[in-house]
Amino acid sequence: MASFNKLKHMLMLAFDWILYGAGATDTCQVTVTQPRFQEADYSMHTVLLTCAYSASGCSSSPHQVLWFRFLTNEHEDLCTPGCTNQQKYKVHSLENSISLEINNLTVDDNAVYICGIAFSDSSSPRSKQTGDGTVLTKTAQKQHSNGNITFMIILSSLLFLYSTTAFTFFVLSKKINSGRKIFQAIAQELQKQRYAEHCGQPVSIYQPTLNFMGK
Repeated sequence: MASFNKLKHMLMLAFDWILYGAGATDTCQVTVTQPRFQEADYSMHTVLLTCAYSASGCSSSPHQVLWFRFLTNEHEDLCTPGCTNQQKYKVHSLENSISLEINNLTVDDNAVYICGIAFSDSSSPRSKQTGDGTVLTKTAQKQHSNGNITFMIILSSLLFLYSTTAFTFFVLSKKINSGRKIFQAIAQELQKQRYAEHCGQPVSIYQPTLNFMGK
C-alpha cells in the first residue's frame, strides 16, 4: 500500500506537469470519487468503470479527463486525454460523471484504475485531482478438464452396470432356488412312487403261484 501511495504521489506530479497552465482562476477546487472495488464475471467481455466529480469556483472552459492504470510496480497511461488503444478503451462523459469502457476484458486487465479531472486554465493546486482508484477484478472461469468429465461418466456407467448386474443376479438366484425346491419336490415324489412300486412287486409275482397251489 505504501508503494501505491508513493507512486500515486509521483503520478500527481506528472499529472500537474502534463496539465500545467497559467490562469486567473485560483479558487478552482475539484473533488473526484470512485467506487473502491468492481468485480466482473468471467462471462463479461466489457466493463464500465465509473467516476464522479464536482467542481467549485472553476471556469466554464472544458476540463480534461484522464485515466491511468496502476499495475504491480508501475502505472500505465490509458487515456491522457486521448486513449492509447481506442478499440480497447473508450471514455464516456456525462454531467459530473465520467466512465471508462474496457473492451475485450480478460484477467490480464485486473488492476487499479484511476481517473483524473483537470481544469488546465487554472493554477490552483486543487484544480487537478485524481480519485483513489477502482480495483477491477475479473473472476477466472471454473473449468472442468475433459479427463475429469470422462472419468465421471465412466464411473457412473460402471456403477449403473454394477447395480443392474447385482439386481439381475439377485432375481436369477431367487428363481434358481425356487426351481431347485420344485425339482427336489418332484424327485422326492418320484422316489416315493418307485419305492411303493418296488414294495408292491413281490405280491404281483407270487400271487399266481398261490392260486395254483390252491387248486
